[in-house]
Amino acid sequence: MASVWAKSIANLPVLSVICLLLLCLPPGGGQKKKENLLSEKVDQMMEWSSRRSVVRMNGDKFRRFVKAPPRNYSVIVMFTALQPQRQCSVCRQANEEYQVLANSWRYSSAFSNKLFFTVVDYDEGADVFQQLNMNSAPTFMHFPAKGKPKRADTFDLQRIGFASEQLAKWIADRTDVQIRVFRPPNYSGTIALALLVSLVGGLLYLRRNNLEFIYNKTGWAMAALCVVFAMTSGQMWNHIRGPPYAHKNPQNGQVSYIHGSSQAQFVAESHIILLLNAAITMGMVLLNEAATSKGDVGKRRIICLVGLGLVVFFFSFLLSIFRSKYHGYPYSFLIK
Repeated sequence: MASVWAKSIANLPVLSVICLLLLCLPPGGGQKKKENLLSEKVDQMMEWSSRRSVVRMNGDKFRRFVKAPPRNYSVIVMFTALQPQRQCSVCRQANEEYQVLANSWRYSSAFSNKLFFTVVDYDEGADVFQQLNMNSAPTFMHFPAKGKPKRADTFDLQRIGFASEQLAKWIADRTDVQIRVFRPPNYSGTIALALLVSLVGGLLYLRRNNLEFIYNKTGWAMAALCVVFAMTSGQMWNHIRGPPYAHKNPQNGQVSYIHGSSQAQFVAESHIILLLNAAITMGMVLLNEAATSKGDVGKRRIICLVGLGLVVFFFSFLLSIFRSKYHGYPYSFLIK
């Protein structure tokens, strides 16, 4: 017992030194380290953003600056496949709109370290795609400053399109950061209009002594049909929403020209609808010609059969596309 007391007394100076050291250590050492790490990450992101509006990231950078805490800033990430061998035309179109949006934010007066734009290319970060179970590109995601991304933090590209204005509206909903989109001046429309006016003016000048063609009903009818075909095929919707031309599945390389939802469409789809409507209209014109003309009966019969074939076949095709988009539609004709 005496030896035990002796050892305890001998250890008292050591315990006193340890307690004294603990009392002398500055409080919040772990918190200070966390703040330093956060400051380094923010400074690094600001440095990259000063060089280019969209920061390119590989797997390591993504995990360190986007996924790993601490982080007090939001990150918009575009997952894409821009390499030529990927043949992703939609990715290139979306990247152009994304660059416009990022530049608008970078050079605005409201620019701060609360929001950054980044991109992860499949060929530079395939492990990130696998980690997120992502099998299509392009895809836009928002990684909030706190917490994990929710369902609404993935941009609905197929329904809304990838126009810069639509992306800016989505970012405002997710981060409360308002971005006013500034597009570089594009004079192609003005030049095209000037050329068209010059062409029409030159044609009228050359035909100034014979302007009977202005009263040509067939010409005006064709022009009116072109406008109707453009409007009924969804060209105005394309202009407003900016959808992709088509969609290529990166897994099997299959290209889809018809969107599977009734709430969206591809540009190629509107072109297909335009051609189908034109073919049906041509069939109706031939049927009318066969019924009203007074030519050879055999020739009229051939025209009638051709017109009827155009109407039946292409209307069946148009109805099948309608069925594929409006799931549950019960009617079909020839083509299912």
